[in-house]
Amino acid sequence: MAEVGPGKVKVSRLGRGLRLGHRRPQTWEISDSDGEGVPAREVSTQARSPAGERRAAAKALRADQVLGRLVVCVDPAVLEDAGSDILMEALGTLGCECRIEPQHQARSLRWNVVRPDPAPSNVPLEAKAENEQEQLLLLEPQEFLQGAAQLTQITDPPCSIPWLFPKSLTRSHLAVIGLDAYLWSHQLSSQKTWQLKKSKEAHARGAISWAEVEEILVLLQLHANLDVLLMASWQELSQYVCAFTRALSQLPSKQLRDSQAFSFCTAGHWASGQQVTRDGSGLRGVWWRQIRQFNRVSPAVADAVVTAFPSPRLLQQALLDCSTEQERLSLLADLPVKAHKGRQPRRVGPDLSRRICIFLTTTNPDLLLDLSS
Repeated sequence: MAEVGPGKVKVSRLGRGLRLGHRRPQTWEISDSDGEGVPAREVSTQARSPAGERRAAAKALRADQVLGRLVVCVDPAVLEDAGSDILMEALGTLGCECRIEPQHQARSLRWNVVRPDPAPSNVPLEAKAENEQEQLLLLEPQEFLQGAAQLTQITDPPCSIPWLFPKSLTRSHLAVIGLDAYLWSHQLSSQKTWQLKKSKEAHARGAISWAEVEEILVLLQLHANLDVLLMASWQELSQYVCAFTRALSQLPSKQLRDSQAFSFCTAGHWASGQQVTRDGSGLRGVWWRQIRQFNRVSPAVADAVVTAFPSPRLLQQALLDCSTEQERLSLLADLPVKAHKGRQPRRVGPDLSRRICIFLTTTNPDLLLDLSS
């Protein structure tokens, strides 16, 4: 009887010979453990290597993949403005999904990320996009000035922002289109800024000066961590929305890259550095590696320097014994470098000699060693 692993069928062929000129019929036997095992396809899925999971995660977090899963939700009130066609046309060419649906706050845009199905097991980064959504609230100049006038009357840091809902889970940004033109159109002919009037009508209109507006922008940035974007036109707003959407699509891959360890910080003999024992064995190798850290230094050139001066202390002493600066800079220039077969012999050269000399003798930490860099 031939047995196959769990989840397979046990087959028993009771003879294959001929008896009385007839072939004996085959007998098939199904074990009771047929449903207990895991299918082979499922086993191969579970046994995916960590490298395969990292590749799948990196593919799922690529900017083009995330951009295809980004959803920009636009409030219907935004479409009432004549310039909204520019924004919708720009979003249509971006490659993400755009939905027209009512938002919690009128005249706002919200970004959502749809998780892939099935999602890779080691992709926890898009959870942030679900918990902390991005929102862009569009304000009319008069609406912004009314809220700014309220903030100017508060002496302490504001506990709530006039335009936003308190305790909102979304990370909000404000965008005001045409504020500069609005202020200039409402100023008096004899003055460059608005005058604060005592009438209730002027207060309701939020008549504040441009200097006070700048103070409000700083206040919102420092105490509320709220960005206020002053846009001149819908074209400029559309460019910002497209750039912000692309930045959101690149965020998961950048977070994954920053969360992983550096590729060269892996366990292994090559990453452990030069081994140095208590009796000093290995110090020559460390000195050789230090010479190799200079730009344009081959192993043969490093061998020539280390052979002539087995330690940096010996080279430093030889440099101090030189009588002139020129002699000191060219101390290593004429050292012969072992050449391979068929190649002409060469020397260390004055450039590397000068750099090593300056490195061992200078006291200026800002001095540039390599003049060609």
